[in-house]
Amino acid sequence: MKNKILVETVDHVRTILGDRLEQISVERAVFGLFFSGVKLSDGHGGLCFTPIKSIPQAVCCPSSAKAMPLSGKLSGRSVQSYLQDIFSDNILKKTLGIATLNALSASCWELMPNKPYTLELGMDAFDNIVIEPEKKTVVVGALIPMIRRLIAAKAQFHILELDPATLKPNEMQYYAAPDRAQELVPQADLLVITGTTMINDTLPELLSLAKPGVQIVITGPTVSMLPDAFWKRGVTSLGGIIVTKPDELLDIISEGGSGYHFFGKSAEMFVINRPNIK
Repeated sequence: MKNKILVETVDHVRTILGDRLEQISVERAVFGLFFSGVKLSDGHGGLCFTPIKSIPQAVCCPSSAKAMPLSGKLSGRSVQSYLQDIFSDNILKKTLGIATLNALSASCWELMPNKPYTLELGMDAFDNIVIEPEKKTVVVGALIPMIRRLIAAKAQFHILELDPATLKPNEMQYYAAPDRAQELVPQADLLVITGTTMINDTLPELLSLAKPGVQIVITGPTVSMLPDAFWKRGVTSLGGIIVTKPDELLDIISEGGSGYHFFGKSAEMFVINRPNIK
């Protein structure tokens, strides 16, 4: 079953760009150790988290070739082909498809001077979160800056994480196995979710478990896209990355670079808050 958030966002992009979409291709595509990205022929760039742990079959030449059969043929493909790849079972095709969707979202924003929300550039999604220690928080993913803040505030919280090895010994007391999501997410007053849940398609179910009125923050380069489908599902704040110098950024991630290497230089963090939050 397709991720409806992605389906609706792709449809929204197609509506906004219309015939322009047929004229846009991917000029350059890069798989990096931490992030993957694209540069479009219209000059916009987009990023997505690289799901290295999701490609265990890529261990020798024959299986690696199967993991990414389009290597050497990525440049010059139409964005329509990349948008179709978002719904592929091939995780690497999907990764570049989402990066393309994020780049196209930047194209859309350029055409939307009167959009009903503001991209707050230079802002981290964690900056607007007020921690109330007596209330329950669930963090989905090893979002270390948020985890540190919660520990310092002596808050009540759990961390739902697929790989507990990503957590430090002092963080393990807050760890909860992913199969406890149906128990813990409905109890949360604050839900902070990694954008990588868009790649493994777990985000729609997580959002469906949240109780009404909960504060929901989703953050990461993977969700640097039009926010409307998120608002419909109760998300209150979306944190992403907008690419300002695509070629420079792709050079950095191709060399194993992370956010520390490109923030403020070739990309900026941004936050979009849902309008009329009460």
